[in-house]
Amino acid sequence: MSILLSVSAIAESNPFSVSGYGVINYSHFDWELDPDRRAAIDVERFVIAPKYRINGTIRLESELEFEHGGTGSTMEFDKFEEFGEFETEIEKGGEVIVEKLAAVFSFQPSFNLRVGHIIVPVGLVAKRHRPQHYFTTTRPEAETHLIPTIWHETGVEIFGSLGSLNYQAQIINGLDSTGFSSRHWIVRGHQLRFETVNAEAPAFVGRLDYTFNENATVGISGYYGDTAVNRPKPDVDFDAHVGIVSFHGFYEVNAVKVRGLFLWGTLENADLLSKVNRTLSNNLNVKRTPIGSAALGWYVEAGYDILSFFRRPNNNAEHPDLKDSPSDKALDVFARYDYYDTMASVEGIIFDNPRWERRTWTFGINYHIHPKMVFKSHYSLRRLATKDKNRENTFALGFGFQY
Repeated sequence: MSILLSVSAIAESNPFSVSGYGVINYSHFDWELDPDRRAAIDVERFVIAPKYRINGTIRLESELEFEHGGTGSTMEFDKFEEFGEFETEIEKGGEVIVEKLAAVFSFQPSFNLRVGHIIVPVGLVAKRHRPQHYFTTTRPEAETHLIPTIWHETGVEIFGSLGSLNYQAQIINGLDSTGFSSRHWIVRGHQLRFETVNAEAPAFVGRLDYTFNENATVGISGYYGDTAVNRPKPDVDFDAHVGIVSFHGFYEVNAVKVRGLFLWGTLENADLLSKVNRTLSNNLNVKRTPIGSAALGWYVEAGYDILSFFRRPNNNAEHPDLKDSPSDKALDVFARYDYYDTMASVEGIIFDNPRWERRTWTFGINYHIHPKMVFKSHYSLRRLATKDKNRENTFALGFGFQY
């Protein structure tokens, strides 16, 4: 006991700490529109998150992410960004990203301040992005095809707790609309292509969560900002505000895990932006495809730990002081349904491409050999809203951990 107390005391007195997580995935594709797509293995990400406590009020937070196992450039062959158009492009490949670099001032539970490069808390993945937080090998597609994940920008945040309510409010730099596209809506408006980020117009972010207990929460989050003035060049004379609202929740109690999200977003003057983007230089490395004036997505996933059937309560009358101890291991069987349309609404003469309306059923098994390590497998059946060649089936295996 004394040894444990000593170790705990040392940990509490050490101002420096490190945490993080990692993911490796394998995928095999059976897609009608792309029958030659090759199976792939991806060292998806490895994250190192050091923290340093300066004193009882101030601490530094940082998070470095290594994506796709390295750095440099890679060639992407993207056949289907625009209907009927084949496109080959060079884009930034594996990379090292500073996702968080901020100073945190902890004044009191109801009011705190974070300044620097911070996580944008829109959606469910923003707060729950470690591999144990979602069933599939990759993060939920209905969310990751609509908004950046992990979305990180620079600005100021106030946050705190009022009983069971947790709030966050931010003023940050906004998106760049040259990166918007048919397939991913505003995702590539996240300014990652240049050394510096344009900050001509701020964006406003808010989030409110109600916590039933540490494993059950519902909440709402939102984003609003002009994306026209943060373009690399001042080439438009109209506004292009993006507005997003998201409802989310999760319930993870005993053997049951249920999670879900509904997200709706709008883009002002989407038809004018589509016309201007069409004339952008190839050197800018953007899609230049028509943009939806609204996007919609939602998903719900549910799983059950079948190993819970084999755990028995301890009713030993001779040792009433012994309590039930949950096993470190879990075997979750799960299912998820995703619906998302990155062109839910269009303006003017923009063609509402049915390819970008997608529905996916996913089934799988996750084996948690330890609460900090999980092996995953799933099979997904994605269906496009097109009449022909609308089947995209994917088998995937994955391995994730945190530390």
